[in-house]
This record gives sequence, structure tokens and C-alpha cells, in this order.
Amino acid sequence: MNRFAALFAALDRTTRITPKIDALAAYFRDAPQADRLWTVALLSGRRPRRAISTTKLREWAAEHAGLPLWLFEECYPVVGDLAETIALVLPPPTRQSDTSLSDWMAEIAALGALDDTARKARILAAWDSLDTPQRFLFNKLITGGFRVGVSQRLMTRALARATGIDEAELAHRLMGNWTPDTTTWADLITAPDPAAALSRPYPFYLAYPVEGDPATLGDPADWLAEMKWDGIRGQLIARGGDHFVWSRGEELVTDRFPELAAARDLLPPGTVIDGEILAWADGRPLPFAALQKRIARKSVPRSLLAEAPVVIKAYDLLEEAGRDIRHAPLAQRRARLEALLAPLPARGPLLLSPLLRFADWPALAETRAGARAAGAEGVMLKRATAPYLAGRKKGDWWKWKLDPFRVDAVMIYAQAGHGRRATLYTDFTFAVWDGNQLVPFTKAYSGLSDAEFREITAWVRRNTQQRFGPVRQVTPAQVFEIAFEGIQHSPRHKSGLALRFPRMARWRRDKPAAEANTLDDLRALLAEQTQGTGEA
Repeated sequence: MNRFAALFAALDRTTRITPKIDALAAYFRDAPQADRLWTVALLSGRRPRRAISTTKLREWAAEHAGLPLWLFEECYPVVGDLAETIALVLPPPTRQSDTSLSDWMAEIAALGALDDTARKARILAAWDSLDTPQRFLFNKLITGGFRVGVSQRLMTRALARATGIDEAELAHRLMGNWTPDTTTWADLITAPDPAAALSRPYPFYLAYPVEGDPATLGDPADWLAEMKWDGIRGQLIARGGDHFVWSRGEELVTDRFPELAAARDLLPPGTVIDGEILAWADGRPLPFAALQKRIARKSVPRSLLAEAPVVIKAYDLLEEAGRDIRHAPLAQRRARLEALLAPLPARGPLLLSPLLRFADWPALAETRAGARAAGAEGVMLKRATAPYLAGRKKGDWWKWKLDPFRVDAVMIYAQAGHGRRATLYTDFTFAVWDGNQLVPFTKAYSGLSDAEFREITAWVRRNTQQRFGPVRQVTPAQVFEIAFEGIQHSPRHKSGLALRFPRMARWRRDKPAAEANTLDDLRALLAEQTQGTGEA
């Protein structure tokens, strides 16, 4: 843990890329292989599950520190982070430990099988052998909250420097559902197991949003366009007589979409398709809410299969006959994809995402304006000569989304943030009018500048009406413009509605609360969206 704590400190003390890569590369060269593997796992989002409830940790830390629980709870919002609060209030350790990161991870994994008495004893013993920085990391790991300011791409660059292996090849090797318990450093990095590659997806290529006029991209003839479908990004893999479906978040979701098992019969072995998984019926996409019912399910009942059948709208071919063709120009990959899918059933689960024909940018703008009626979020623009790269690279792939829905809402509740924003009110609940009453309908916590967050925090403190734990009810006077991507029915909310990706677009200082939007306005937006998607 000493070496890992030193690495974390080096990464945390700077925002500059070069020092981060230097620190990581040195660690990957010198650390034990098992520790390197766990570090790669942690930095690529493969965190262990929470081993203990935060309520228990609070109680045990306060008791071990000799503090009344109320005083510990007062310290927590000031520090802004539970793991750090615990690390700071505990008494100094009575012994030192040279236990490695991998051994600590094994210890953490073992906590789940213990009762509270044994678990408490193990955690107190750990706290008593670690210094403050190491305790902080240990607390983050046992609560499942470990994060550090390092992207997977940056980590892969450092790994390439340390090993001499090509960065793109490493990015591919790190894909999939491996964990340190299911592989070794050698099998994953230095001499990967060929059998493990059967299910492995490719790193996803991500687009940048178009800002301003797309005419700045140059000659329209250089670009291919298609609808930006409102589903979940996925790769469909047919290899070795089997099929695999991966989400963009590197989650294996094969069992959640049994309709796509037809790929085993419809696609030749050694095929990888990139596309959008959509709930689909009667030749058009269903609202995202229909697909959302299936995303979190490990198994799907027949009723839901009938209610929200899925297809994959294919828009790229990454592997053909077992050959990686990502280096080929998009126009070539697209032609091969069209030839591959042309013989397939027109009403099957594997559908081609059609190209949008446009002579100039105004013509594409007109098509984009009708995207919502087609059940899409906007249009995608991809350079015809572009290879398929990994990650977000500016220049060749762009998403030109529709303008979001917008309503003016009244802030009625406020809650402090976490971390560096622990002293600011950043999480707000908003309401609209239903007759003479304000009805809460959404929460939002992003969109304001730091200066605006400081200003609204001062206002909240002066205008608090009631407190409910960390939440403050405030005078209903401040109006904010809320932007969001979609709206749907929701019996779980008092308003009967739920928003998709809400954020604060601006602070409407010019508008009194009485002029905020109404619940009927939101229902009208829902009706507009429903009519556009063809939902009954």
C-alpha cells in the first residue's frame, strides 16, 4: 500500500498530464505484477463493491476516535468526504504495515463474508496499521468510492511507455469484463490469452458535439450523415460460434437482449458491428423509457420482451472475417457493412442505420429539425475517409444534437455538494406551478459557474425556511431555466413526470417566481415528444 499511496499522491497533486504519465509509467515498471494489475483495474473503473455500509463506518470511526457521533457528523460536511473525515479523526496508528495493494484488496474482498463483529475487528486493525493517506485510500476502497483524476486513455499511454506495447493494442487488451481475480498481468498485458479475445470488444470511438455552424467542417461531400439514435451504444460480436453484446461502459449485456442471439445465425464468424441498441416496434423506435426498463435487468420476462423488443441499428463494421478493419476509411467499412446486412430480413433484429442524403449544410439542418419526429436526438456527422479510432478524438466524428427542451422552474430545496464543493449549495430541487401550488418535478446540480454557486449559496443561507437534515427548504423566489433532453411519465414522482439529463441552463434573475412554467406546460412537452415518437 505504501507504493500505491505514493502513486496516488503524485497523481493527485498535479493537473498536468506529463507528470501523471511519468508517475504511472515508473509505477508500472517497478511495482509487483499483482499490484500493477490491481492499479490498472482501479484506474479503468473496476472498483470493488462496497464492503461495509457508511452508517457502520461512521459509528465505528467515531467510537474508535473517542468522539460522540453527533460531533463526527458535524465534521463530515466541513471536510466534505467521508473517507477523508475518518482518516483525519482516527488516532495515530500503533504499528506499521508493509502489506501490498493486492493483499489489501484480498482482505477487502474477504470482508463481505464476515459478520459485523468480525468485520469491525478487521477494519479497526487496518486503521491501526495505516497512516492518514493510506487510511484515506483504504476507506475509499472499502466504500467502493475510489476515484482519481486519471482517464483510462492517460493510464494506457503510461502503460504503453512502461511496457513498449503499442497504445492502441493495449487499449484493446484492456477491454472486456476481466478482473484481477480472473486474469494475471501476463495473460492480460504481456502475453494475452487468445481464448479471452473471443468476447473482447474494441474501444469505442466517441464524437464531439457540434458547436455553432456545421459549415465550418468544410465541404459537405467529405461527410457521411445519419440519425443520432436515442438508445444505448453497443458492439455486437459474432466469434467462435457464439455472440456477445457490449455496452459503451464495457458491460457485457448479452443476456439482457436475447433478440440479438440471432447474430449467431445471421452473421459470419469473426464479425464485430458497432451500433445503437433501440427499443423498436412497427418500424420505428420506441421512447427511451421503454428501453430503460430492460437496461438494468439481468433477465427479461416475456411480457417485457413483447412490450419493448429491441434491435441494433448498425452503423459501422469493425471486424470482418476475423480481421480488424478499423484502419480502413469509413466509406469502405460502410460499404462492407451494407453488403453484409443486405441479405438479412428487413424486420429482423439487425438493421442498417441509413445514411442521410444532403447536398449542402442547410439541407442537413432541415433534416435535423425533423429528428425528434423520427425518434432521434439529432444527426451524426462522420468524415468519409476517417479510420475508427479509440476514445474521443476531435476532427472526424461529430454529434449535432437537437436543441434541448427548456422550462423555467422555481428552486424550492437546496443541499450542499461534496468534495471541493462541500461548503457550497450545489444540488437543487425545482418546482413548477400546478394551480396555486408549486410541485417538485426534478433535481439538478450542474450548469452554474463557481461564482454563481457561491452567490446562490449565500442566498440559500439567508433565505432558509426549514431544515431537513442536510436539505434546506428555501423561499420560493429564484427562477432557473432548466434544460433537458427528454421527458416521460413517472409514477414515482409527485409531478408524475421525470426528465432526462436535466441541468441548469441559466439563472433567470429577470423573472419572478409567479411567471415560472406550469405542470400543464410539461405535459404539453410530453405530448409533443410522444407524438414525435409515435407512442400510443
